[in-house]
Amino acid sequence: MLFKDLLLEELDSEFSKTRSMLERVPQLHEFTPHERSMKLGKLATHTGQLAGFGTFILSLPSFDFATAYMKPATYETTDHLLALFDAGVEQTRSALLAMPETSWGDTWKLSSGDRIFFEGTRFLAYRSMFLNHMIHHRAQLGVYLRLNNIPIPGMYGPSADDHHHG
Repeated sequence: MLFKDLLLEELDSEFSKTRSMLERVPQLHEFTPHERSMKLGKLATHTGQLAGFGTFILSLPSFDFATAYMKPATYETTDHLLALFDAGVEQTRSALLAMPETSWGDTWKLSSGDRIFFEGTRFLAYRSMFLNHMIHHRAQLGVYLRLNNIPIPGMYGPSADDHHHG
């Protein structure tokens, strides 16, 4: 079995979990749990947009925000958010399927001009800058939803909302 086939199984599982969280995001764009936290609308679109960020890691040798401008998306409606996410899912899945097995060890760099955010193997970039990054923000969304009394979908088993104790 190819390494990318194993990663695809994981990717599809995490994408499905992330989509179930995004489906529940309310139209409370300005909500934030703390003055230094992202507003809900920005966090939701960042999480949705991250689905496609894997494409850059899997298909380019580096990504420089100073030259390869990636316009931040805006959250208009839940359907718009899900369409953004779904498009990113397809792009990243295709890039994963197309990437040669021998490319996982290649050096990959994320920067903004002279400022380097990440430099390491493509595998580590894929796992940390893309997949774990998306999961991190998905978990933040779960907290935002909980603080607004919106039921949380289970991720790695049932959530507290899946247990209806009387």
